[in-house]
Amino acid sequence: MSTPQEDLATAAVEAVGRALPGADVTVEADRHEVALTRFAGSVIHQNVAEDVTTVRVLVHHEGRTAAGSASVVGAGDLDRLVERVAASTRVAPADPSWPGLLAPVDPAHATPPDEATAHASPTDRAEVVRAFVDGAAGLETAGYCRTTHRHSALASSAGQLVSGRAAECGLAGVARAEATEGRADGVARAMPLRLADLDGTALGARAAAKARAWAEPVELEPGRYEVVLEPDAVSDLLTNLAFGAFNGKAVNERRSFVRVGASQFDPAVTVVDDPLAVGVGYDSQGTPRQRLVLVEDGVTRHVTHDRRTAAEAGTTSTGHDAENRFGTGPSARHLGIVPTDGFDAVADEADGPAADASVAALVAGVERGLLVTDFWYTRVLDPRTLSITGLTRNGVWLVEDGRVTRPVKNFRFTQAYEQALAPGNVRAVGRTATPIPGDTYTATSPRFSCPALHLASWNFTGGASG
Repeated sequence: MSTPQEDLATAAVEAVGRALPGADVTVEADRHEVALTRFAGSVIHQNVAEDVTTVRVLVHHEGRTAAGSASVVGAGDLDRLVERVAASTRVAPADPSWPGLLAPVDPAHATPPDEATAHASPTDRAEVVRAFVDGAAGLETAGYCRTTHRHSALASSAGQLVSGRAAECGLAGVARAEATEGRADGVARAMPLRLADLDGTALGARAAAKARAWAEPVELEPGRYEVVLEPDAVSDLLTNLAFGAFNGKAVNERRSFVRVGASQFDPAVTVVDDPLAVGVGYDSQGTPRQRLVLVEDGVTRHVTHDRRTAAEAGTTSTGHDAENRFGTGPSARHLGIVPTDGFDAVADEADGPAADASVAALVAGVERGLLVTDFWYTRVLDPRTLSITGLTRNGVWLVEDGRVTRPVKNFRFTQAYEQALAPGNVRAVGRTATPIPGDTYTATSPRFSCPALHLASWNFTGGASG
């Protein structure tokens, strides 16, 4: 028995075929159920949910390519979408690099969604929030807990018809402590595969411990410091590597430093994209997804490709086509640095600024440096080296002789992420990885698996105020 999404995708392919006989057509029909429970002042103040079905149509006809998407409620919405894309195709510029459609192929096997997460209620999310508030032990808290459920189908004029489901959850929260100068914030984030594994109490306690430890920070001179980056900070490295470095379009256009086969990273670094751990088993072109090793022991092995970038590079798609086909290019959305003792371990809790035992072990190896919780407001200065400028937040501490000695005021930094993970600059990788959520609001948020990193040098260029 077919699903409603399969029927919708098939109907759209047939409608385009009637409007543009002989056209190559791919249609995705996705139903996204996204629910978000927000809290501030330690009280839930908003519970929102949306249930939206979106149809995306890609057409190639007589050498021209166009695409469009729309939320579909009734038959008239689909008809209007097809008319709009057909009209755009007729006047689109020539597309000589069209890679053609994929022949019918079975999707890869992905981890089935957790049903309790897929069908979580506001009460289920409220219980996680309650646990976070209780874990913060009296500190003011704010943040969100979200769950998503995706039903997807893809059909093409080449005879492809595949479907799948996925569910995700995540929490991000801060705890705030009063300090002599303003307030001190601590943060905790996690994105496990099951809502039952989202330990609100432990996350609240972690955020509170950081907030209490970041009281009365001192200002240090800018310069290059040895650092331990916690998982939240590492997630920014992975975000920029995914979209700006390992992206096949960026590599083809020589906007990326990545070169397959080169020893570009420290031997301690292995980077893997694993979309099959959570998600649908095919990409937006119907290509089966795969677990892809991008870096192995410091050597770049692969980059992410869709069918278009793969054809340009003379290789095959890795199953990383994105919804925004003509924009940023194929990117890894489930990227992770492999920790020293396995990929999916759960961090043990520890007291103080080094909020888990894996981080504390790295701090013990620092002679004089900084423990950094989080980065934000990061912007690319040079895409060829992934030179990034940004700010620290949610806690920075001075480390001396393996011990956290005092809180430090926020820094601005300017750092080439290529150099940050280069041979000789990675002193250690944490033994556990924390799954960190990406964008709060998108229905298919990235999920990055982040161990802490001990780096020999990070370039801090000034205080946060300038």
